[in-house]
Amino acid sequence: MVSSASQLTVLIDYESGNLHSAEKAFQRMAREAGAGEVRVTNRAEEVAGADRIVLPGDGAFPACRDALHAVDGVFEAMREAVIDKGRPFLGICVGMQMLASRGHEYREVPGFGWIGGDVERIAPADSRLKVPHMGWNDLVIDRPHPVLEGLKTGDHAYFVHSYQFKVNDRRHLLAHCDYGGEITAIVGRDNIVGTQFHPEKSQRAGLRLISNFLTWQP
Repeated sequence: MVSSASQLTVLIDYESGNLHSAEKAFQRMAREAGAGEVRVTNRAEEVAGADRIVLPGDGAFPACRDALHAVDGVFEAMREAVIDKGRPFLGICVGMQMLASRGHEYREVPGFGWIGGDVERIAPADSRLKVPHMGWNDLVIDRPHPVLEGLKTGDHAYFVHSYQFKVNDRRHLLAHCDYGGEITAIVGRDNIVGTQFHPEKSQRAGLRLISNFLTWQP
């Protein structure tokens, strides 16, 4: 087991969103937790050698997927590290959505298939609710998980999205929020977790989740 002080956490840069705030939040929590180095990279060899992997994502599902696969060797290195070697993985926003079997934004696009389900447009039961779902919303914790230690139902998180991940297996739903119906907030299985919201923008709850991820031993 790698000691937390010597571990390397990488945030994958595939030109899909501004990584500055995420990088600063992860670096801050790594310092506070004594959890080693946090590095932004687009190099396959660094992804392959990382102890923990974070995949952010902003924008449309097809564009993010295409951009990730366009970076030479990075997806393959990530898959080997996460699936074959069991390294802890955190997907954020579209980085979480790409865990699904399929996305349906603009056109049907295959996801990673690491957590079964589909990414579909949000359709609130209350027509007065606007899409995208944007701003603060309360989390509802559905099942315990080490990355949720210290978080509780009612904690606030910051969302910006028009599509949601509908999981096939309810055991993979860790938390949701309400926006004219249930909206998936956190998914997880084995060494893989994902958040629809942006933890780096979610103040106390988000920073606690980041700290938990950096010290989690699946």
